[in-house]
Amino acid sequence: MYLQHFGLKEFPFTLTPNTNFYLGLESHNEALAVLLTALQTGEGFIKVVGEVGTGKTLMCRKLLNEIPKHFVTAYIPNPYLKPDELRRAVAVELGVKQAQTVSAELLTQRIQQRLLELHIRGHSVVLILDEAQALPSESLEALRLFTNLETETRKLLQVVLFAQPELDERLAEKAFRQLKQRITFSYKLRAMNAREVDYYIQHRLQVAGHKGPNLFSRSMATKVAKVSGGIPRLVNIICHKILMLGYGQGSYKLTKKYLAAAIIDTEGAQQNTSLKFYLISLLLVTILAGLYFSWDIVETLV
Repeated sequence: MYLQHFGLKEFPFTLTPNTNFYLGLESHNEALAVLLTALQTGEGFIKVVGEVGTGKTLMCRKLLNEIPKHFVTAYIPNPYLKPDELRRAVAVELGVKQAQTVSAELLTQRIQQRLLELHIRGHSVVLILDEAQALPSESLEALRLFTNLETETRKLLQVVLFAQPELDERLAEKAFRQLKQRITFSYKLRAMNAREVDYYIQHRLQVAGHKGPNLFSRSMATKVAKVSGGIPRLVNIICHKILMLGYGQGSYKLTKKYLAAAIIDTEGAQQNTSLKFYLISLLLVTILAGLYFSWDIVETLV
Protein backbone atom coordinates (compact mmCIF):
# COMPACT_ATOMS: atom_id res chain seq x y z
CA MET A 1 0.00 0.00 0.00
CA TYR A 2 1.80 3.18 1.15
CA LEU A 3 5.03 1.65 2.49
CA GLN A 4 7.25 2.37 -0.50
CA HIS A 5 5.58 5.73 -1.09
CA PHE A 6 6.66 7.02 2.34
CA GLY A 7 9.87 4.99 2.66
CA LEU A 8 8.62 2.61 5.35
CA LYS A 9 9.60 -1.00 6.05
CA GLU A 10 6.40 -1.87 7.91
CA PHE A 11 3.08 -0.31 8.82
CA PRO A 12 3.68 2.09 11.73
CA PHE A 13 0.12 2.39 13.00
CA THR A 14 -1.26 -1.13 13.15
CA LEU A 15 -3.56 -2.10 16.02
CA THR A 16 -1.56 -5.23 16.87
CA PRO A 17 0.14 -4.80 20.29
CA ASN A 18 3.70 -5.13 18.93
CA THR A 19 6.26 -4.55 21.69
CA ASN A 20 8.81 -3.43 19.07
CA PHE A 21 6.80 -0.19 18.95
CA TYR A 22 6.68 0.18 22.74
CA LEU A 23 7.39 3.75 23.78
CA GLY A 24 8.46 4.47 27.34
CA LEU A 25 5.90 7.13 28.09
CA GLU A 26 5.66 8.22 31.71
CA SER A 27 2.36 6.43 32.38
CA HIS A 28 3.49 3.13 30.88
CA ASN A 29 6.92 3.22 32.53
CA GLU A 30 5.29 3.86 35.90
CA ALA A 31 2.85 0.99 35.35
CA LEU A 32 5.67 -1.39 34.43
CA ALA A 33 7.69 -0.32 37.47
CA VAL A 34 4.69 -0.89 39.75
CA LEU A 35 4.13 -4.34 38.25
CA LEU A 36 7.73 -5.51 38.56
CA THR A 37 8.09 -4.10 42.10
CA ALA A 38 4.80 -5.62 43.23
CA LEU A 39 5.69 -9.03 41.85
CA GLN A 40 8.90 -9.03 43.86
CA THR A 41 6.88 -8.73 47.08
CA GLY A 42 5.10 -12.00 46.40
CA GLU A 43 1.74 -10.86 47.73
CA GLY A 44 -1.81 -11.14 46.40
CA PHE A 45 -3.37 -9.35 43.47
CA ILE A 46 -2.01 -6.58 41.24
CA LYS A 47 -4.38 -4.55 39.07
CA VAL A 48 -3.78 -2.30 36.06
CA VAL A 49 -6.86 -0.45 34.79
CA GLY A 50 -7.19 1.66 31.68
CA GLU A 51 -9.83 2.86 29.25
CA VAL A 52 -10.33 1.04 25.98
CA GLY A 53 -7.35 1.59 23.67
CA THR A 54 -4.90 2.96 26.26
CA GLY A 55 -2.40 0.13 25.74
CA LYS A 56 -3.24 -2.48 28.39
CA THR A 57 -2.57 -5.44 26.12
CA LEU A 58 0.73 -3.91 25.00
CA MET A 59 1.66 -3.46 28.67
CA CYS A 60 0.70 -7.06 29.27
CA ARG A 61 2.97 -8.26 26.45
CA LYS A 62 5.76 -5.99 27.68
CA LEU A 63 5.47 -7.47 31.17
CA LEU A 64 5.66 -11.00 29.77
CA ASN A 65 8.86 -10.02 27.93
CA GLU A 66 10.48 -8.23 30.87
CA ILE A 67 9.49 -10.41 33.81
CA PRO A 68 12.50 -11.90 35.66
CA LYS A 69 13.50 -15.42 34.63
CA HIS A 70 12.65 -17.04 37.97
CA PHE A 71 8.96 -16.35 37.33
CA VAL A 72 6.74 -18.95 35.72
CA THR A 73 3.83 -17.25 33.97
CA ALA A 74 0.35 -18.43 33.12
CA TYR A 75 -1.19 -16.05 30.59
CA ILE A 76 -4.91 -15.99 29.80
CA PRO A 77 -5.80 -13.38 27.14
CA ASN A 78 -9.55 -14.06 27.14
CA PRO A 79 -10.85 -14.77 30.67
CA TYR A 80 -14.54 -15.02 29.80
CA LEU A 81 -14.48 -18.48 31.36
CA LYS A 82 -16.57 -20.37 33.86
CA PRO A 83 -14.76 -21.40 37.08
CA ASP A 84 -13.97 -24.94 35.88
CA GLU A 85 -12.80 -23.60 32.50
CA LEU A 86 -10.61 -21.06 34.26
CA ARG A 87 -9.00 -23.69 36.48
CA ARG A 88 -8.31 -25.93 33.50
CA ALA A 89 -6.86 -23.04 31.50
CA VAL A 90 -4.51 -22.20 34.38
CA ALA A 91 -3.57 -25.88 34.75
CA VAL A 92 -2.72 -26.13 31.05
CA GLU A 93 -0.55 -23.01 31.25
CA LEU A 94 1.31 -24.46 34.24
CA GLY A 95 1.90 -27.79 32.52
CA VAL A 96 -0.38 -29.90 34.73
CA LYS A 97 -0.80 -33.35 33.19
CA GLN A 98 -4.25 -34.40 31.94
CA ALA A 99 -5.59 -30.96 32.83
CA GLN A 100 -8.49 -31.25 30.41
CA THR A 101 -9.73 -34.67 31.51
CA VAL A 102 -9.37 -35.11 35.29
CA SER A 103 -12.18 -34.28 37.73
CA ALA A 104 -12.48 -30.79 39.20
CA GLU A 105 -11.44 -32.00 42.67
CA LEU A 106 -8.36 -33.81 41.38
CA LEU A 107 -7.49 -30.88 39.15
CA THR A 108 -7.35 -28.50 42.14
CA GLN A 109 -5.03 -30.91 43.94
CA ARG A 110 -2.76 -31.20 40.92
CA ILE A 111 -2.58 -27.43 40.53
CA GLN A 112 -1.54 -27.10 44.17
CA GLN A 113 1.04 -29.88 43.76
CA ARG A 114 2.42 -28.15 40.68
CA LEU A 115 2.66 -24.81 42.49
CA LEU A 116 4.49 -26.46 45.41
CA GLU A 117 6.84 -28.20 43.00
CA LEU A 118 7.69 -24.91 41.28
CA HIS A 119 8.12 -23.18 44.67
CA ILE A 120 10.60 -25.85 45.82
CA ARG A 121 12.57 -25.31 42.61
CA GLY A 122 12.84 -21.60 43.46
CA HIS A 123 10.24 -20.32 41.02
CA SER A 124 7.53 -17.75 41.62
CA VAL A 125 4.28 -18.24 39.72
CA VAL A 126 2.16 -15.41 38.34
CA LEU A 127 -1.19 -15.65 36.61
CA ILE A 128 -1.76 -12.80 34.15
CA LEU A 129 -5.25 -12.08 32.85
CA ASP A 130 -6.02 -9.58 30.11
CA GLU A 131 -9.52 -8.11 29.76
CA ALA A 132 -10.22 -9.17 33.36
CA GLN A 133 -13.43 -7.12 33.49
CA ALA A 134 -14.98 -9.94 31.43
CA LEU A 135 -14.55 -12.55 34.18
CA PRO A 136 -17.91 -13.97 35.31
CA SER A 137 -18.72 -13.36 38.97
CA GLU A 138 -18.24 -17.03 39.88
CA SER A 139 -14.82 -17.00 38.21
CA LEU A 140 -13.77 -13.89 40.14
CA GLU A 141 -14.49 -15.81 43.34
CA ALA A 142 -12.59 -18.85 42.02
CA LEU A 143 -9.69 -16.54 41.30
CA ARG A 144 -9.71 -15.28 44.89
CA LEU A 145 -9.66 -18.87 46.17
CA PHE A 146 -6.61 -19.56 44.01
CA THR A 147 -4.62 -17.14 46.13
CA ASN A 148 -5.43 -19.13 49.27
CA LEU A 149 -2.75 -21.54 48.11
CA GLU A 150 0.30 -20.58 50.15
CA THR A 151 3.15 -21.71 52.34
CA GLU A 152 3.80 -20.28 55.81
CA THR A 153 5.85 -17.48 54.28
CA ARG A 154 4.66 -16.87 50.71
CA LYS A 155 1.73 -17.06 48.33
CA LEU A 156 2.14 -19.85 45.80
CA LEU A 157 0.35 -17.83 43.13
CA GLN A 158 0.20 -14.12 42.33
CA VAL A 159 -2.41 -12.65 40.02
CA VAL A 160 -2.10 -9.66 37.70
CA LEU A 161 -5.33 -8.22 36.30
CA PHE A 162 -5.38 -5.97 33.23
CA ALA A 163 -8.85 -4.53 32.88
CA GLN A 164 -11.15 -1.74 31.79
CA PRO A 165 -12.65 0.57 34.47
CA GLU A 166 -15.73 -1.68 34.62
CA LEU A 167 -13.71 -4.01 36.84
CA ASP A 168 -13.43 -1.29 39.50
CA GLU A 169 -17.18 -0.86 39.39
CA ARG A 170 -17.67 -4.56 40.00
CA LEU A 171 -15.11 -4.67 42.80
CA ALA A 172 -17.01 -1.87 44.54
CA GLU A 173 -19.91 -4.27 45.05
CA LYS A 174 -20.24 -5.80 48.51
CA ALA A 175 -20.02 -9.33 47.11
CA PHE A 176 -16.43 -8.73 46.00
CA ARG A 177 -15.10 -6.94 49.09
CA GLN A 178 -12.83 -9.87 50.01
CA LEU A 179 -11.23 -9.85 46.58
CA LYS A 180 -10.86 -6.07 46.63
CA GLN A 181 -9.01 -6.24 49.96
CA ARG A 182 -6.47 -8.61 48.42
CA ILE A 183 -5.43 -6.15 45.72
CA THR A 184 -2.16 -4.91 47.17
CA PHE A 185 -0.99 -2.79 44.22
CA SER A 186 -2.92 -1.01 41.50
CA TYR A 187 -2.25 1.46 38.71
CA LYS A 188 -4.48 3.41 36.31
CA LEU A 189 -3.20 4.07 32.80
CA ARG A 190 -3.95 7.54 31.48
CA ALA A 191 -4.33 8.88 27.97
CA MET A 192 -1.46 10.74 26.26
CA ASN A 193 -1.17 14.52 26.26
CA ALA A 194 -0.44 16.52 23.08
CA ARG A 195 3.34 16.44 23.57
CA GLU A 196 3.29 12.69 24.08
CA VAL A 197 1.12 12.13 21.00
CA ASP A 198 3.63 14.03 18.87
CA TYR A 199 6.48 11.96 20.33
CA TYR A 200 4.42 8.77 19.89
CA ILE A 201 3.72 9.42 16.20
CA GLN A 202 7.36 10.24 15.37
CA HIS A 203 8.59 7.21 17.36
CA ARG A 204 6.36 4.76 15.52
CA LEU A 205 7.36 6.17 12.14
CA GLN A 206 11.04 5.84 13.01
CA VAL A 207 10.62 2.25 14.20
CA ALA A 208 8.79 1.52 10.94
CA GLY A 209 11.84 2.74 8.99
CA HIS A 210 11.02 6.34 8.09
CA LYS A 211 14.17 8.47 7.74
CA GLY A 212 13.01 11.64 6.03
CA PRO A 213 11.58 14.88 7.42
CA ASN A 214 8.59 14.68 9.75
CA LEU A 215 5.47 13.55 7.93
CA PHE A 216 3.20 14.85 10.69
CA SER A 217 3.73 18.45 11.74
CA ARG A 218 3.48 19.36 15.39
CA SER A 219 0.23 21.24 14.77
CA MET A 220 -1.23 18.17 13.08
CA ALA A 221 -0.11 15.95 15.98
CA THR A 222 -1.77 18.39 18.39
CA LYS A 223 -5.02 18.11 16.45
CA VAL A 224 -4.76 14.31 16.42
CA ALA A 225 -4.26 14.41 20.20
CA LYS A 226 -7.36 16.54 20.64
CA VAL A 227 -9.75 14.49 18.52
CA SER A 228 -8.43 11.13 19.76
CA GLY A 229 -8.46 12.13 23.43
CA GLY A 230 -4.87 10.87 23.55
CA ILE A 231 -6.02 7.24 23.19
CA PRO A 232 -3.23 5.32 21.39
CA ARG A 233 -5.63 3.10 19.44
CA LEU A 234 -7.49 6.09 18.01
CA VAL A 235 -4.21 7.85 17.24
CA ASN A 236 -3.13 4.78 15.25
CA ILE A 237 -6.39 4.58 13.32
CA ILE A 238 -6.40 8.27 12.39
CA CYS A 239 -2.71 8.38 11.39
CA HIS A 240 -3.06 5.22 9.29
CA LYS A 241 -5.94 6.80 7.36
CA ILE A 242 -4.02 10.04 6.85
CA LEU A 243 -1.13 8.10 5.29
CA MET A 244 -3.57 6.19 3.09
CA LEU A 245 -5.08 9.45 1.88
CA GLY A 246 -1.69 10.96 1.13
CA TYR A 247 -0.72 7.87 -0.85
CA GLY A 248 -4.07 7.80 -2.65
CA GLN A 249 -3.54 11.40 -3.78
CA GLY A 250 0.10 10.76 -4.71
CA SER A 251 1.17 13.36 -2.17
CA TYR A 252 4.18 13.29 0.14
CA LYS A 253 2.81 16.15 2.21
CA LEU A 254 0.09 15.34 4.72
CA THR A 255 -2.45 18.17 4.86
CA LYS A 256 -5.26 19.26 7.15
CA LYS A 257 -7.70 18.09 4.48
CA TYR A 258 -6.52 14.49 4.95
CA LEU A 259 -6.67 14.89 8.72
CA ALA A 260 -10.24 16.18 8.60
CA ALA A 261 -11.30 13.29 6.37
CA ALA A 262 -9.67 10.74 8.65
CA ILE A 263 -11.37 12.24 11.71
CA ILE A 264 -14.85 12.17 10.24
CA ASP A 265 -14.34 8.55 9.12
CA THR A 266 -13.18 7.34 12.55
CA GLU A 267 -15.64 6.02 15.11
CA GLY A 268 -14.87 7.41 18.54
CA ALA A 269 -13.04 10.52 17.33
CA GLN A 270 -14.37 13.87 18.55
CA GLN A 271 -15.78 15.21 15.33
CA ASN A 272 -16.97 18.49 13.87
CA THR A 273 -20.11 17.49 12.01
CA SER A 274 -20.42 20.50 9.69
CA LEU A 275 -21.26 20.08 6.01
CA LYS A 276 -17.66 20.84 5.13
CA PHE A 277 -16.47 17.80 7.04
CA TYR A 278 -19.11 15.57 5.49
CA LEU A 279 -17.89 16.59 2.06
CA ILE A 280 -14.35 15.74 3.10
CA SER A 281 -15.60 12.35 4.28
CA LEU A 282 -16.96 11.78 0.79
CA LEU A 283 -13.45 12.49 -0.52
CA LEU A 284 -12.07 9.77 1.76
CA VAL A 285 -14.57 7.19 0.52
CA THR A 286 -13.78 8.09 -3.10
CA ILE A 287 -10.03 7.77 -2.59
CA LEU A 288 -10.29 4.48 -0.71
CA ALA A 289 -12.59 3.06 -3.37
CA GLY A 290 -10.07 4.09 -6.03
CA LEU A 291 -7.28 2.37 -4.11
CA TYR A 292 -9.34 -0.81 -3.81
CA PHE A 293 -10.12 -1.02 -7.50
CA SER A 294 -6.55 -0.17 -8.51
CA TRP A 295 -5.21 -2.99 -6.35
CA ASP A 296 -7.89 -5.32 -7.75
CA ILE A 297 -6.71 -4.51 -11.28
CA VAL A 298 -3.06 -5.12 -10.32
CA GLU A 299 -3.90 -8.49 -8.77
CA THR A 300 -5.85 -9.47 -11.90
CA LEU A 301 -2.91 -8.61 -14.14
CA VAL A 302 -0.49 -10.53 -11.89
